[in-house]
Amino acid sequence: MNFNWPVRVYYEDTDSGGVVYYANYLKFMERARTEFLRHLGFEQDQLIEQLNIIFVVRFVQLDYKSPARFNDELTVTANLIELKKASMLFEQKIFHQNDNVNQQANILCHGQIRIACLQADSFKPCAIPQSIMEVAGVD
Repeated sequence: MNFNWPVRVYYEDTDSGGVVYYANYLKFMERARTEFLRHLGFEQDQLIEQLNIIFVVRFVQLDYKSPARFNDELTVTANLIELKKASMLFEQKIFHQNDNVNQQANILCHGQIRIACLQADSFKPCAIPQSIMEVAGVD
């Protein structure tokens, strides 16, 4: 399942050299995953209130290839590549919006992020709700 989300680089996202601070790529990716869930019809605050679940980052692997700079318009992908009982693995990429046609050759940052499903009140692992599994294409 592929999903793209636009992000603009603000001054606050950059370091003193005008380049996006490395940790902010994780923030961009987090926004894309949140919007991915919203696109599927799930709001994270409602998941907590109604189902007592939260999604947390369990694993991150990033490869920085080229810098983004202040005021750049970026596209952040959130591609679900693995769905298990209690976790999701996303492949995520960031590239300039005008590089949509040739995005593979112009990746700024590439990563894999594993998200775990936890009970909100105990932080213990739990199964991803069936409603999410069904929308994501898994029975």
